[in-house]
Amino acid sequence: MNLSDSQTAGPGPRRVSAMEAVLGHLRGAIERGEYAIGDKLPSEAELCRALAVSRPVLREALRALQTMGLTVSRTGKGTFVVATAVEDPTFGDYAASDLLEVRRHVEIPVAGYAALRRTPENLDHLAHLLRRMEGETDTTAWVAMDTLFHLGVAEAAQNPVFRRVIEEIRDALARQSAFLNELGGRREHSDREHRALLQALTDGSAQDAERAMAHHLDRVEKTLTDIVRRTRTDTTGAGT
Repeated sequence: MNLSDSQTAGPGPRRVSAMEAVLGHLRGAIERGEYAIGDKLPSEAELCRALAVSRPVLREALRALQTMGLTVSRTGKGTFVVATAVEDPTFGDYAASDLLEVRRHVEIPVAGYAALRRTPENLDHLAHLLRRMEGETDTTAWVAMDTLFHLGVAEAAQNPVFRRVIEEIRDALARQSAFLNELGGRREHSDREHRALLQALTDGSAQDAERAMAHHLDRVEKTLTDIVRRTRTDTTGAGT
């Protein structure tokens, strides 16, 4: 089987990367029972040879499997199957469902406060971040700025407790952002959603800011749901 590092074209609106193809292959094998709970996956070297991909591509796919809760990596021992169906991805210390619930209860009202309390310096900072994000091609750099943007909105609310809450989940936000970009093609959508939020903050409209943040989180949830429900065929061919 050859799942080369170049992107694989499909009939859907989004091209599927080599990592997604590898992930789809391994996820499908686990869900079909080819690897049972407790089984160890073949070594990285074996999988690279069998799938004709590079080690970095394979490792990204293995990390995604672990995020999905299908496998666990044991240092010096390998990767083991711990579930045969994706239930709730985990980002750092937090399950996706728990993270999203907290974000809705915190970030939506925070956006409203930020629209009323933001300073010119806050707006300049957010605008600068967004311009850099819109021109960034490196996923790692974009993800770092994504978390800074959400921290910046919390800072604009002028309440240090809000910022502390976002700081607490910052690592999880970064992991979630990277996951959604790799498997959901979220970057350009996020940029547009952030742009709408920044416009509402600039206009000083709490209602529009809350609406923009709610829409952003709705799209995050939908993408996560699509990834969790995606069939092996969707992941390796058709896309979403």
